[in-house]
This record gives sequence, structure tokens and C-alpha cells, in this order.
Amino acid sequence: RMESPEVSSRPEPAVPNQGDQPHLKADAISFADGLAIALASTAPAYSLAAVIGSIVVLVGLQAPAALLVAFVPMFFIAAAFYYMNKADQDCGTCFAWVTRAIGPQAGWMTGWAICVTGILVVGSLADVAATSFFDLIGADSLMNSTAAVTGTAVALMIVMTGVCVWGTEISANLQKVLMVVQIVPLILFIVVALFKVWSGDAPAGSVDPSLSWLNPFEIPTGALSGAMLLAVFIYWGWESAVNLNEETEGDVDKPGLAGVISTTLLLITYVGVAFAIVAWGGVSGAGKFDDNAAILATYAKQVLGGTLGLLVLLSVVVSALASTQTTILPSSRTSLSMARAEAMPHALSEISGRFFTPVVSTVTIGVLAILWYLPSKLISENFLFDSLSALSLMIAFYYAMTGYACAFYYRRELFKSVKNLLFVGLAPVIGALLLTYLFIKSLVDWSDPANSYSGASWFGFAPPAVIGVGFLLLGAMLLLAWRIHQEEPFFKRRREVADPGLLEGKAGAAVALAGPEN
Repeated sequence: RMESPEVSSRPEPAVPNQGDQPHLKADAISFADGLAIALASTAPAYSLAAVIGSIVVLVGLQAPAALLVAFVPMFFIAAAFYYMNKADQDCGTCFAWVTRAIGPQAGWMTGWAICVTGILVVGSLADVAATSFFDLIGADSLMNSTAAVTGTAVALMIVMTGVCVWGTEISANLQKVLMVVQIVPLILFIVVALFKVWSGDAPAGSVDPSLSWLNPFEIPTGALSGAMLLAVFIYWGWESAVNLNEETEGDVDKPGLAGVISTTLLLITYVGVAFAIVAWGGVSGAGKFDDNAAILATYAKQVLGGTLGLLVLLSVVVSALASTQTTILPSSRTSLSMARAEAMPHALSEISGRFFTPVVSTVTIGVLAILWYLPSKLISENFLFDSLSALSLMIAFYYAMTGYACAFYYRRELFKSVKNLLFVGLAPVIGALLLTYLFIKSLVDWSDPANSYSGASWFGFAPPAVIGVGFLLLGAMLLLAWRIHQEEPFFKRRREVADPGLLEGKAGAAVALAGPEN
């Protein structure tokens, strides 16, 4: 159970590994490093390129409004991360928090969903980085070669897994450089495109921007939910900063604050690009790029010219490359935390005495990602896209569970102030409910195979539904098998509730999920 010392001091992070055992390196990265990693994990340039055309097709001029509405559940869940991190600075984040608030079974499934996201998405990101790089250098023969793209993607996955093992500081420094290469071209594109539209230097079909594009009430309900299914998940990934909470310098608020700020910065960037895209080519122009990630590169060449336009394509390459690395971090830290808590094999909790990183967990996620990517790529390109679509179910699941956990964990504190009720209770629950709706809506949509990328039918359902639900069922079976294998103390844990005064910094942080022997 949590301890409640009667002192008015800021809670210190619980460090599960003490004594002679190697542990994650404290104060390895700064707040700015964490913010860069949070932004990089969302792959902003690639994410925009992948979905903005489809969003415009669905909602027309109101594309910025759809991105604004999709931001709401993300911001509310970021609030849940912020307040739960105040209670427990465990690198397993959602796994540890849901375990405390709701119970070990729910916590295990939440942690499993996070691990699966890394396995499903890392290969796709590396594939995009390889393909976009060959496009950037004009190597069409390599870009169209399955062997070249696949080989390059696997090499990138190996390298980025190695960077994660090498050290958190190395990862952070690399991400700061890559983030500049991503964001600067996007800002340049936004500014120049909007200036040319306002000055009358845009092509026929351009539309003067209007603040009415931010009004979500002008979007039909069916179209809005479809756009949100696309838009809400381009914000995914910012929580990587919170997964590095044991390695971030400063007080316990910093990792959670990095998550909140990163979602806000993403909103500004995404809405700005949406305004520029719609204004430059209108709805019909963007409509030509439904399900086509070439929209950003194509528009950039028109807006900035051939040479400068390549910078935006470069940003897409760098975006996918950066996210290939940062997406490994949450999965590896979560599996480390689960192993520390005896919810997974102990080997996954091993930390390098040289690099102070979870080497076994990191390599395991990297290897599993490669093993998933290779057959997916070789079966068909459509299968790879369908497996990536299944990612949305995992994200909605563990984000929603975190929102519910926050309100439940702090349930005795919610009515002590209006701030607690709004930001610790209502906001996380609203975010969780929205994501639960999107989870169910996705499954309903995918009950019709025609709604998937490939249009294939597996057992009468679309492949993303079968893949997503299949992984959750596999997780449930592994949970049961692990529990039967040996009576682990993890599954005997009881639900907890926040100590009075924790939100005001008058109570200590939670004791780590790992036992004292670790």
C-alpha cells in the first residue's frame, strides 16, 4: 500500500532497482529532451501525409475542425498521464497505473496492448522511411523493389534498436536534431502556402482561409466520427516522454508536462498544415490524394519549388525514421516494468550495467517487430497496411484504460475542489469514453470487410478487426498461462486509492510495483 508521510514535500520518484543492481539512469535527459522525444514519437510529418487527404475527403473545408476535435480526447488523456505520473513515476506508466487503480488483470492487459503497438508499427515506420528515402534521392528502381525496401527497413530497425540500447542520452540528442529537420520544413510550408493564397499567387482552385473551418458543428455526425477515427491516432505517441519518467531530470511534474505540451504543439502544427492544404488546392485538390501519402511532397513542390519542396519530403523520411526509434521506447520500458513487477519473465527486467538501458526488453521488442514486419511485407503490401490499421484498437484500449484509472484512483479527491473534479475526474473520463466509442466504432466499421484497406475477408470480418482483437485475445491467453504457470504475487495485488494530499504534493509517491528484492 502507499505510504502517507505527514510532510509537505514533493514526492520523490520510486526507484525500483537499488543497491548493486543496474538501474535506469536517473537524470539522463532534460525536459527539452523529453519533449523532443514525445513529438518525434508521433511522426508528425508522416502522420499528416498519411491521413490529411482522406480527412479532407470526409469533411471538406472543415478538416482543421476535425483535427481540433480529435485533439480533445488526446489532451484529456494527457491530463490523466500528468496526474497519474504524480502518483507513480514508473516507466511502465499505463501498466503500473491501471494495476494500482483497477487491478492486476486490467493492468496486465493494458501493458500488453502497449507492447503490441511497438511490434505492429515499428516495421511500417521503417518501411515508410526506406521508401520515402529512395523517392527523395530519385532511386525509382529501388523504391519499387520489395527486396531493397524490405532490406533497408530491417537494417533501419536494427540500427534504431541499437540506438535505444546505446543510451537514453544518445536517443534524446538524435531526436532533437531529427525534430528540427521535421518541424522547420512544415512551418515553412504553412507560412509560404498561406501567404501565396492571401496574395493571390496560388493556382486556380485555391480558397481563402476562414476561421469557420474550425467549426466542428458544420460537419455531419457520420463524417465527423469517420474523420476522428483517422485524426485522433495521428496524435498518438506523445506518451514516450512519460515512459522516460525514471530517466528525466527535475521534479515529478516534468514528464507529464512534456506530454501535455507536446499534444498542444502537435495541434498547432496539424491545424496549420490542414489550413495550408485546404487553402492551396481546395477540397478537390486534396481529394485526389485519398489514402495517398504523397500529398505533402506534391503540394510542397508546388508551394516551395522543386529544391525547397524536397525539404518536406525529407521531413517525411526523417519523421518515419525518428518514430521508428522512439516507438520502441514505450514498449521496452513497459515490458521492463512488467518484468520488474513479476508480471512477465524476469529476463526482461535486466538492465545493462554499461548503458543503463533495458537491453533485453529493447532487443526483444526490436526482434519481434522484425518478425512481424517481414511476413507482413512479403505476404502483401495491403496486409501491412491492415496490420497498421489494427494499431488503432490497441491505442484506444490503453489510452481509455488510463483515463478511467486516473478518475478511479483519485476518486476520493475529486469533490475536494472544482479543479480536481474537472481535470482529474471529468476530463480523463470524457477522453476515455470518446476513445471507447472509437474502439467500438472501429470494430463496427470493420465488421464489413469492404471498409478495410485491402477489402479482404477473414472469418467474415476485415483484417484489422481480426488482427486487433486477435492480439487482445492472445494477451488474455498469455495472462492466464502466466498466472497458472506459477503463483505470482503480482496477481494478488489489490486495488489502491490515492493518499489525501497527493495532488497538493503533501503525500509521498507510491511504492514501486516491483518488490524490494529487485
